[in-house]
Amino acid sequence: MNKLRGIDLNLLVVLDALLAERHVSRAAVRLNMSQPAVSHALSRLRHLFNDPLLIRRGGQLLPSAKALEIAPSLSEALRQVRELVEPGGFDPVRERRTFRLAMSDYGSAVVLPGLVKLLRLQAPGIDLAVTQSSREAMLRLVLDGECDLALGVFPDLPERLDAEQLFLEHFVCLSDREAMRGEDRLDMQAYLSRPHVLVALKDEANTEIDRALQAVGHARRVAVTLPHWGNAPRLIYGTDLLLTVASRSLAFYEHDPALVTFEPPYSISPFPFVQVWHERRAADPGHLWLRKAVASVSRPAA
Repeated sequence: MNKLRGIDLNLLVVLDALLAERHVSRAAVRLNMSQPAVSHALSRLRHLFNDPLLIRRGGQLLPSAKALEIAPSLSEALRQVRELVEPGGFDPVRERRTFRLAMSDYGSAVVLPGLVKLLRLQAPGIDLAVTQSSREAMLRLVLDGECDLALGVFPDLPERLDAEQLFLEHFVCLSDREAMRGEDRLDMQAYLSRPHVLVALKDEANTEIDRALQAVGHARRVAVTLPHWGNAPRLIYGTDLLLTVASRSLAFYEHDPALVTFEPPYSISPFPFVQVWHERRAADPGHLWLRKAVASVSRPAA
């Protein structure tokens, strides 16, 4: 008990933020403290625990073995303290915080408009910083504490990452209406005879679409490869190009009389679109609120 009396419990709040952010400046912003104050607190924490806690390596702060050991207990203890002193819990109206999200422009088109609208109405002090990377890079950002959430398609998750399915997506084809010559869909032969647009980052060129084609013994000719979903449908106008793409990305074009959408002439498995976070953030009230907000704006329309 005497040792507990000598501890400034605010130091534990700083430690929790540092372990979550792994960055002194970001922890300072999160805590509404100056960077020198956070650095000074880290120095005191190192003395208190007789451990470096966070070790600078390769331009980032990595937690020591002891820090990893105490992180879950620390987070849970602070959550219980907050419930005692803040009976109302997390208040999005008063919160001042920046969340960092990683997603493709598909995710930005499908999730971001609804999320931003919700934040402006319910949590005007919460800001978003969005980045785009490959699937592997986005997971690494979450693992390293550089991102709060990654939204996308992640078949294999590393340990210590949790995920929630937001919706199940399926593929459709998009064609210029004149290039369809009066047809409302294409059989396999006609599908393969047309040049295709592929949306993929360089290291993700072997997509679900092409793997499904390979499974039935076919391959398509890709005439254009680009990394952005948003521009792909525009390439279809007035050309013989075909685009096979996630259906939600075509919401803006589905009623365009110059275009035709139809089901692919072969089976492509639907894919779960998920949000991914690190387990160390699971009990963070603000993070939990954000995940619920993302899920609410991602629900399929009734």
